[in-house]
Amino acid sequence: MTTEKGPWDPGLQPERTALAWRRSVLSLLIGSAAAIRILPPVVGLWSLSIGITGVLVSSALWVASAERVRREDHALRAGTSLPGGLLLALLAATVMAAAAAGIAISVLFPR
Repeated sequence: MTTEKGPWDPGLQPERTALAWRRSVLSLLIGSAAAIRILPPVVGLWSLSIGITGVLVSSALWVASAERVRREDHALRAGTSLPGGLLLALLAATVMAAAAAGIAISVLFPR
């Protein structure tokens, strides 16, 4: 029995990638849920929009990252080009927006 080797480890590399995406998106989701719980008593009800937006974006990123991992695995097996970095850029922009919102709230509503 011979197995055809690809340019990558066919078992672990896709698994590590999927786990890394899940960890990143889960961190955003937990932070958004914490914002829903913590911000309204301190800042006001309008701050619910920050947490709800974070939950919605995290959910969309979860679905998109699962699809991206599937496309990466397919591309590696077929020997075609890998997907671009748009989803990674969106994840980075979301994290930066969350950090900016946190800084703004800390500055505007000190306690």
